[in-house]
Amino acid sequence: MAMIRKQLIAAAVYPVIVFPLAIIWHLVLFPDRYVTFGYFEGEPNIAVGLASMIIQGAVLAAIYPMFRLGQAGFGRAFRFAGLLGLFFWTSHVLALVAKPNVPGAGVFIAMETVFLSLQFGLFALALGVIFRGQDQGALPSARLST
Repeated sequence: MAMIRKQLIAAAVYPVIVFPLAIIWHLVLFPDRYVTFGYFEGEPNIAVGLASMIIQGAVLAAIYPMFRLGQAGFGRAFRFAGLLGLFFWTSHVLALVAKPNVPGAGVFIAMETVFLSLQFGLFALALGVIFRGQDQGALPSARLST
């Protein structure tokens, strides 16, 4: 029961972190850049963006307890977020620049790399706090016997 509660909290925390960050980054700080990149055509659909973040949060929270790299705590959370962040980066950033004629592709890659690093870094911190003290996801240390 405690695991499900932590997963629900993690699922809820993800959009709470990511949604305001995305709004501020894409629509307040750098809106003209993202229009130039071809990231937006017309007005962004904020409701669909929020829905996608809610789904992402639910999926990430569901698979986090299954993620085992022999480490617990914040180390585990940052490895998980780094790996999934890299996956998001390839499907989000590289997918856009794979399209022909993306103006300023190098700048887009740099900006979105910073954005996704913030997004997944903050989520890793949240996971570390939410799952603090729970080592069941970590693999036990291997011992060599002679």
